[in-house]
Amino acid sequence: MNICVFLSAADLDDRYTVPAREFAELLGRGGHTLVWGGSESGLMKVVADGVQDAGGKLVGVSVDFLAAKARANADEMVIARDLAERKALLLVKSDAIVIMVGGTGTLDEATEILELKKHGKHTKPVVLLNTAGFYDGLREQFQRMEDEGFLPLPLTELVFFAEDGVGALAYLEESAGLQ
Repeated sequence: MNICVFLSAADLDDRYTVPAREFAELLGRGGHTLVWGGSESGLMKVVADGVQDAGGKLVGVSVDFLAAKARANADEMVIARDLAERKALLLVKSDAIVIMVGGTGTLDEATEILELKKHGKHTKPVVLLNTAGFYDGLREQFQRMEDEGFLPLPLTELVFFAEDGVGALAYLEESAGLQ
């Protein structure tokens, strides 16, 4: 399965890097392909290293203004013209999406992918990997959106919140009929 992971390129502490590396190793050992922003920096590098070291493949989609930070030894690397094209390519190249910790770029990717799913533009499973409770506030906000009628479908059909990588991967494999 090609699994797109949206996440930070920032250097983060062990609270985030250790679970990210564990999840990456699960992907690689499971024979999955990581589809990601292509960066050789921060948490993106941690995940790419983990997938590759565990035998998985890497498909990167960088963007022209970040091309200098793209991973040289990815199995495939595409350079998009801009962030909009990058997000579209990441979606096209993936079978499922995992949203890990990140900043405004990750939040932008997450909300766009959920908006597209809400409108039926894709049916791929989406997981918010809630490492160290990072997305507790967002989960509360989404629940409020559902409770107050802002979502046209149940939250559980839009996104799955996983507390760890094992739960995230199990949900994705079950959604794909691999379990």
